[in-house]
Amino acid sequence: MTIAEIMLPEFDREMARTRRILAAVPADKMSWQAHNSLHTICWNANHLVDILTWTPQIIGESEFDMAPVNGPKYETPSIEDPATLLQDFDQNVSTAREAITGVSDEALAEPWTLKSGGQPLFTISKGECLRTWVLNHMVHHRAILSVLLRMAGVEVTPAYDG
Repeated sequence: MTIAEIMLPEFDREMARTRRILAAVPADKMSWQAHNSLHTICWNANHLVDILTWTPQIIGESEFDMAPVNGPKYETPSIEDPATLLQDFDQNVSTAREAITGVSDEALAEPWTLKSGGQPLFTISKGECLRTWVLNHMVHHRAILSVLLRMAGVEVTPAYDG
């Protein structure tokens, strides 16, 4: 069994759980934030949808510079329509799943580097990067979004029910 074959069932379960939380986001709460020093519900929902786009980049590239010296720094999108976010999420899940399905164990063992301003921040294997910065990172932000929604008075089904 390949690493991708081991990873895909977990990916599918976590994406279904994440979609349930995203589906609970109401349009009238997108700008809500628990404190002015924290991100809004909109930012957190967009971040969850965007994290998936990192999957084919991690698999297909050897590095990413989030603030290149001669280019714009990475920015989280700012889509304010929850229905559009869900559509984008579904498309991004499909694209990410396809990328994982087609990757070899050898490719997942290759190094991947995150940079800022041309300077390496860390280098880890592509497989570790997918687990840490896609799957685990999504679970982290899904939990944040779930708490923000509850604080804003939105009823949310717990991610691990059902």
